[in-house]
Amino acid sequence: MPGAEGARRADLGAALRSCTAVAIDLADRAEVRDAWERDSACTGMTVGGLTHHLLAQVGHVVTGLRSAAPPGAPVIGLLDHYADAPWVTASQSGETDPDQDEKDNAAAAAGHEAVVAAARAALAELPGVLAMPRDPDVIHIPWQGWSLPTPDFVTTRLMEMVVHGDDLAASVGLPTPEHEPAVVAPVLALLTEVSLRRHGQVALVRALSRPQRASGDISAF
Repeated sequence: MPGAEGARRADLGAALRSCTAVAIDLADRAEVRDAWERDSACTGMTVGGLTHHLLAQVGHVVTGLRSAAPPGAPVIGLLDHYADAPWVTASQSGETDPDQDEKDNAAAAAGHEAVVAAARAALAELPGVLAMPRDPDVIHIPWQGWSLPTPDFVTTRLMEMVVHGDDLAASVGLPTPEHEPAVVAPVLALLTEVSLRRHGQVALVRALSRPQRASGDISAF
């Protein structure tokens, strides 16, 4: 895949591998294993459920790259994805997603070792599936009903792992892992753009540069 878009996909693929490796290292800690059935920092999720949700992101990429988008499925942009996803509206209203929580908690019943092993297996598959030619180069999101360009979908998974890695570390009293700049840059750009749509330009400028005039929360979600 020549050109700038091919280079972007390659860079995001490397970032995804790095981000996933960091998430697996965190999830493999004894503190996570020992707290598996306790409540996590995310309301409605156990530590095991949160760990499954965190590590499932790499599997979503592998599955998406192996599957063709259904004919007629709309392809939308990254920011439209967050504007249209019901869970974003719920999150911004302080609500959780009980159906997703239940699925992740149930999947965690397989146990710590199995959940981590599944993520390692998916990580090992990534280089091969990322190298497969795709036309159109999109990944379908069946739980939403639309598709995203592959680099945009990868960016959404990076965001999920960075944010939920912080949640998991906080749940078990570990330091939040830091990621390479190639991981953090697209995540922060995404969160900034979603926050900008939600709160407006003035709120972000003040929060980032003039805290004495900041209006408060500028959370993306």
